[in-house]
Amino acid sequence: MRNLSYLVLFLFLALACKSPEARRPVQRTSGSFIKESAERNKKLYKKEAAAITKIIAQNSETEFTSNPNGFWYFHNVKDTVSTTMPKLGDIVTFTYDVKTLDGATIVSEAENGVQQYQVDQSNQDLISGIREGIKVMKEGETVTFLFPSYKAFGYYGIQEKLGANIPIQSTITLRSIKTSEEQ
Repeated sequence: MRNLSYLVLFLFLALACKSPEARRPVQRTSGSFIKESAERNKKLYKKEAAAITKIIAQNSETEFTSNPNGFWYFHNVKDTVSTTMPKLGDIVTFTYDVKTLDGATIVSEAENGVQQYQVDQSNQDLISGIREGIKVMKEGETVTFLFPSYKAFGYYGIQEKLGANIPIQSTITLRSIKTSEEQ
């Protein structure tokens, strides 16, 4: 009987020394969410680009320029003499508004006020379309930009003013450029 007790104790200790097994995850991700999101965004961009292209076609007398950064624009007031455009570190002063593609005002120039922005170095809360659009302007110019939603307010929109994923137009007047050498 005593040998049997030792045998049971030995077996118990031997089985108790087994290392614990890792638990398997309950849910495994395959990356399908990212793929589905990318497809959704491609469809959204095509839809927005078609709406912008339609506006451009309806305004055939206006000369629109397509920018490689993904937006379109035309000059309301163009400076043909100056060659100075804002570059990294320059401080620009400007005004802008935000409208739907139909022209309904969302945020007026008066609501925004006069803005100051240090090109590519400021953490100012500006949409990427405006930050990039300013770089194609000269002092004294007024330019109207057509931005797809990813260059505008994207998924978030503007609380109680603009819904998610809505393309916009914005008219910007670049009042002054203070070059980084002048500072």
